[in-house]
Amino acid sequence: MDSINQQQEEKNREDLFGKEASAKIKEMAKDANTCFFCTGMSAGKPMNVRPMSIQKADEEGNFWFLSASDSHKNLDIQNDPGVHLLFQGSKYSDFLSVYGHATITTDKEVIKELWEPILKTWFTEGIDDPRITAIKVETREGYYWDNKHGNAIAFAKTLIGAAVGKTMDDSIEGKLVKS
Repeated sequence: MDSINQQQEEKNREDLFGKEASAKIKEMAKDANTCFFCTGMSAGKPMNVRPMSIQKADEEGNFWFLSASDSHKNLDIQNDPGVHLLFQGSKYSDFLSVYGHATITTDKEVIKELWEPILKTWFTEGIDDPRITAIKVETREGYYWDNKHGNAIAFAKTLIGAAVGKTMDDSIEGKLVKS
């Protein structure tokens, strides 16, 4: 029985490296508008976790956010740039956990590229609000859980498996290592 479970595990696992890892990170995050942004990972206390809107996922699998210069998040990053991002793309698939290195910039061109009018809710002076900073999270590694053939096929396999009493797993998971 152990060899059957091991074969099933190997069949449902695919670790990705380099450009393939970057592409998978970008693909899985493309429909995610938000993530949980975790800071303070090495402070010897529970992490600080907050939901954040993703402004951009670039070709290298890095994430961009806008944040206030006086926020706890920015202070956390200044003290420890290691961050953890957690994504849930749908109810049944597209789960992504990414570790990375965060940097803060006040580059007006970057802020202009990431700006959306709804952000005036937090930055009341608009795009020229002096508190706006951009955060780039350079992803280093992560882990993903997904399905192989899309949600419709995965759901159908689940229903058929339940009806006939057989596992028809369509899941796939693996490590993501960029360098």
